[in-house]
Parts: sequence; structure tokens; C-alpha cells
Amino acid sequence: METSYGHLTYCSNIHSGESWEDHFFQLKKHIPAVKQALSPNAPFGIGLRLSNLASLQLSKEENLTAFKAWLDAEHCYVFTMNGFPYGDFHEATVKDKVHVPDWSEYDRVAYTLRLARILANLLPRGMEGGISTSPLSYKHWHAKDKWNDVIASATLNIVEVVVQLARMRITGGPFVHIDIEPEPDGMLEDIAGYIDWYEQTLVPVGISILTDKYRIDEQEAEKMLKDHVQLCYDVCHFAVAYEPPQGVLSLLKTHQLKVGKLQISAALRAVLPAPGPARAAVVDAFRQFDEPIYLHQVIARKGDTLIHYPDLPNALEDADNPWVSEWRAHFHVPIFLDHYGVLASTQPDISEILQLQARQPFTRHMEVETYTWDVLPEDLRTDMTEGIIRELQWVKDTFETVQSARSVSRERPVG
Repeated sequence: METSYGHLTYCSNIHSGESWEDHFFQLKKHIPAVKQALSPNAPFGIGLRLSNLASLQLSKEENLTAFKAWLDAEHCYVFTMNGFPYGDFHEATVKDKVHVPDWSEYDRVAYTLRLARILANLLPRGMEGGISTSPLSYKHWHAKDKWNDVIASATLNIVEVVVQLARMRITGGPFVHIDIEPEPDGMLEDIAGYIDWYEQTLVPVGISILTDKYRIDEQEAEKMLKDHVQLCYDVCHFAVAYEPPQGVLSLLKTHQLKVGKLQISAALRAVLPAPGPARAAVVDAFRQFDEPIYLHQVIARKGDTLIHYPDLPNALEDADNPWVSEWRAHFHVPIFLDHYGVLASTQPDISEILQLQARQPFTRHMEVETYTWDVLPEDLRTDMTEGIIRELQWVKDTFETVQSARSVSRERPVG
């Protein structure tokens, strides 16, 4: 749905269904009720996630035509896509396979370009579209002395996508960008790594290719890159890395880099007391979130340094480490709660980023991404449609609170 601060939706990776038929069934089951609750009198935007299989099936003219007819009938539109998970996202074990194939493999290029063609067919006239995607690769797959080779290969493939997206735009098609999504243990996992890759690798490689391909100067080529490769700011991921929203946005502004999509998500966090019963209670609470499907990286604070655990079980094994004072876990929990018993969430980071967006919008695309409803501890599970509505309403209410506070501030007499 369109708000005063940009388009707001939720990501359909919450729904099972790796074939288009199954996923479309889920959309038809949930979207109308969500729209009725949140946007009954205006079009409702959809954040569409397609597996590779579903993208192949939706590329068929008869399926695309039927989907467009359904969107029109339901007064819905698609403005953003999640192109990170390529394969099955609801199978018994996803874990690090969420990065397969990585950007060093051509299958990732073909998949992303297919999503772009689908999105170009679905976008309302004059609206930009975005596709969030993997942070190049997963670090633990590669020996450290091979990282530069992987990054170089991945960058060339991303530039190939830029070439095609630019051609689409130049020839009268819509403006579509890919939005790189850093996350812990990704080849790009924090804002410093993203900016370094962008300026030291992507820009030089991209300028060389784009100036030759389109006979443009270096300044035009750099602008083309910065238009078509943007950041997917996943609030959960940056919070797990202890990166405050204002700091991230300030760095992006300094380096003149854009945010293509804000993924509104919350992580788990807790201060760890000294060894004893209170600490054991916190660790036991984290243990309730240890499930076998998704990867839940943990970053711990140890004084002024950070310790990275590849997954929650690794952190649990080191729970007695007396020097560790805080854990943050990559587990997307419902954004409308700030506490889960003795655990807290990183909801304050969401509140801060939404305030910053309200004051000076830095993106047009906002997407709530809580995909863990089926693997939450039993006492936190709820009806999926109800959960989606509560999350989106919480975002709308937060924006309204910010707007009310600004109005009061403007009306308050001076002196």
C-alpha cells in the first residue's frame, strides 16, 4: 500500500509453496484479508517472492496473464521482489543453502534477470521496481585466500545484470534495481564491507564494462551503477551486527549510495548476566529458538570486540564464556513485540529507522519480513493472516506516532 513515506507491504516468503500454483494459492488465501484490514479503499502492494521453479512457471504467458488479471480484480500491485532464496525456502533444512547458487554462478544471473522481466510486466506504469538479493556468497564455503576470486566473479555477474537492467530502461521499459542484502557471514555482512566492495570493486569493474557497452563517460557509467545496484537495508541483519541506523544511513549518504528497499525485521537480543541462575535462564530462553530449518547466526559482544557464531547451536556451546556480555541472534521475530520473556528484540532499531524515514525518506520501498511464524516457539505462534496484519498495522501506527509528535512540535509556541 502507498503511504506518505513510501510503499509498504510484507514479503511473501512467509508463505509456503515453491511451485507457482502452490504459491499463488497462498497469495489468494491471505492477500485479500490483509488488504481489507489495512487498505480497503486503495490498492495494496505485494512483495513477491518466487522460487526459481515458480519464476520459470510464472514466465509462461498464460500464468502471467492470469496473475495480472487477479491483481487487477483484487486492486493489488507488485512493486518489489525477494530474489534471495532461489530454492525451497520451507523444506526440512534451509540453513546456508539459502545462498545457493551464489553470485559466482550463472544460475543466479539467469534467475535474477527472469525476476526482472516478470517484475517489468507487473509494475504499474511509472513505478520503479526492486529485487533484493544475496550478499554475493556465504563466507564459510570458501577458504579466506579465495575470497577475492569469489568476489571478482560475483561482481562481473552483477554487472552483467546491470547491463540488462540499463538496456531495459534505455529502451523504454521500467526502472528496476537489484538490492544487495548484507547479512552476518555473507561475503558482504556489514555496511563497511558493502561500501568497500562497492567503491573498490563494483565501481571500477562496472565503469570499465558500461563505458564500453553504452559508449558513455565514466560519470554516466557510475550513475548507472548507483541507480541499478542499491542496498537492501534489512534492519534485523544490521542490528545483529550492532550497527545503529543513523550511522548506517550517514555512511551511505557520505558515499552517495542508495537504499533500494527497507526490510523491516527484528532480531533477538539479550544482555548476559554473570554466570549463575539468571544467565542460565537467558541461555535457556535462546535455546527455545534453536530450530533446524533456518540459519540463526549470533554475534556476541565481548568488551569492545565482537564474536561471530555461524549458528545458534555454536553460541549455545559457548554460553558459559564469562567474558561475553550480550548476544544478538539472527532470528526474525514478530516486530510488534519488544520482549520475549527474558529476551528482548531489536525493535528499537526499527522504531529509529522508521523515524528517520518519516523525517527524510531514503527509500520508496518498505517490506516487513518475518518468515518464521511456523518455527517460533509454540506459545508465540498465531494465525498467519492475523500476524501479518498486526505487523503492518504496527508500522503504520509507528509512522502516525512520529507524524503526531512532529505536528505537536511545530505547533508548540516558542519563547
